[in-house]
Amino acid sequence: MRIVLTGGTGVIGRAAVPSLLAAGHDVRLVTRSARADAVAHQLGVRSVRGNVLDLDSLEAAFAGADAVVNLASHVPVGHSAFLASAWRRQDLLRTAGVRHVVEAARRAGVRRVVQEGASYLYADQGDDWITEQSPLEITAMTEPAAVGESLVQDFSCGSRTGVVLRFGTIVGDDPQTRYWLRAVQAGRRIGMGHPEGWSHVVHTDDLGEIVRCALHAPSGVYNVGAEPVQRHELVQGYADAMGVESRSFIGPVGRWWIGPRFEPQARSLRVCSDHFASMTGYQPHRPKFDAGWLDAALQRCTSASH
Repeated sequence: MRIVLTGGTGVIGRAAVPSLLAAGHDVRLVTRSARADAVAHQLGVRSVRGNVLDLDSLEAAFAGADAVVNLASHVPVGHSAFLASAWRRQDLLRTAGVRHVVEAARRAGVRRVVQEGASYLYADQGDDWITEQSPLEITAMTEPAAVGESLVQDFSCGSRTGVVLRFGTIVGDDPQTRYWLRAVQAGRRIGMGHPEGWSHVVHTDDLGEIVRCALHAPSGVYNVGAEPVQRHELVQGYADAMGVESRSFIGPVGRWWIGPRFEPQARSLRVCSDHFASMTGYQPHRPKFDAGWLDAALQRCTSASH
């Protein structure tokens, strides 16, 4: 299959390209700069000029594609993620950007669109398991992602397939994981929500295989990730990795300062990803969080400090 990726130079894209190439696919990345072209070259694939905020350029970039995988995102790293202004571009990519992707795919005759989503759309369910049928809680924070999902679902019909992947929080060799490790080392609090609440996580080692399997999934929304982990275990894992005492969770003053951007990140999400596995045969390399998840990020942090 000829696969065109938008956002292919990001964390998920860089993981997806090797998996798609290993499966024998013809992979191309939509890029808008010489720097991104260089990344595509390093990954061993061709680049095509385009911009998810420019419909005409996307239509040209999608010509001849069997499937489009939209991974275009701009997620702020660190505590800036709690500022509304830091999410403006991400919100634009999830609304206007996704709208352009699905319209360009229609015009170019593409039959499959795979869209990156997020499991924080679900309402807090405490200790109850969350499936794709569980209720959502749409707020100002989650609405753009919900809009993007609905656009892809509207793309689906008898002759077209639309797949939404609700990823858990990415942990592993990525900028956010490295940020949290440095924060823990500096004595800052990184715990969000209730310590006994659940977090839906996915390791960077599994991102590429998830995207590859999505190329064979029927239309629909799918939870993707590892087994959920209790939040106190996640925070303890970061502390253990850095060899420091575990810090307490963000307190009421911090939650007030962060405001509504805090709430979706603090929901208890005991998310089940079995449906995706049953429909595609996907099996995670990292099925359950442990200290080894942080090894690659820890090595990078250590190297940068010397």
